[in-house]
Amino acid sequence: MSMNDPNNFTEENDPLTSPQEEMADSSFAEEIQEEQTPESLPEATGESERIQELEAELARSKDQTLRALAELENTRKRAMKDREDASAYGISKFARDLLSVSDNLRRALEAVPEDLLQLDERIPVLMTGIEATERELLKSFEQNGIQKIEPLNERFDPNFHEVMFEAPMPDKPSGTVIQVVEAGYVLKGRLLRAAKVGIAKNAVPPPPKGDDGHLVDQEA
Repeated sequence: MSMNDPNNFTEENDPLTSPQEEMADSSFAEEIQEEQTPESLPEATGESERIQELEAELARSKDQTLRALAELENTRKRAMKDREDASAYGISKFARDLLSVSDNLRRALEAVPEDLLQLDERIPVLMTGIEATERELLKSFEQNGIQKIEPLNERFDPNFHEVMFEAPMPDKPSGTVIQVVEAGYVLKGRLLRAAKVGIAKNAVPPPPKGDDGHLVDQEA
C-alpha cells in the first residue's frame, strides 16, 4: 500500500500530527466540557444576585435623592411664605393699636348731642375736624389693606363676628345681625378684631289658650 494514496490518509498516518498537538486538542475539549458543566452555575448565580443588589441600592439612592429634593423644595416654599406673611402682616400689632384711635374718634362724634350743635357755632367746626381726621385714618387703613367690618343686617359669621347679645326679632331671620356694638377690622383678609354684634333669634311662640282663656296642655 502506497503512502501517496489519498484514500489511505488518516490522522494516524498524518506525519504532521504530533503528540503535542493531540494533547493540546484534548485539553481544549476538556476545558469546553468543564465550562458547560453544572459546576459553573453557582458563579453565574452569584453574579446575578450581585447585580440585583446593585440595582436595589441604586433604587434606594434614587428614592433618597428625590425625597431630599422634595424636602428642599418644601423648605424653600415655607421660607417664601414666611417672608410674604412678614411683609403682609408685619404691621398687625401696630394696626391693632390704632383701632382704639378710630374707635375714640367715632365715640367723640356720636357723643355730641344735636341741640349742642345749635348752641355754639364752634361745635360744628370741631365736629367737621374730627370727621376729617376719621376719614383720613380710615383711608390710611384701606391703603394698607385694613378694612372695617360693619355687618349690620348681615348673616352672623363666627369667623369675623362676636355675639354680645341675642334678641327676639319677628321680622328678622334668626342669626341676622341687628346691631353693631363695635366695628371689626381685617388685615388683607386676616382678622384683626372681631366685630361685636347683637343678633336676632327666633321668638318662642306663646302656648295656645283654650276658649276659656286657660293654657292648653299640649302634652295630654
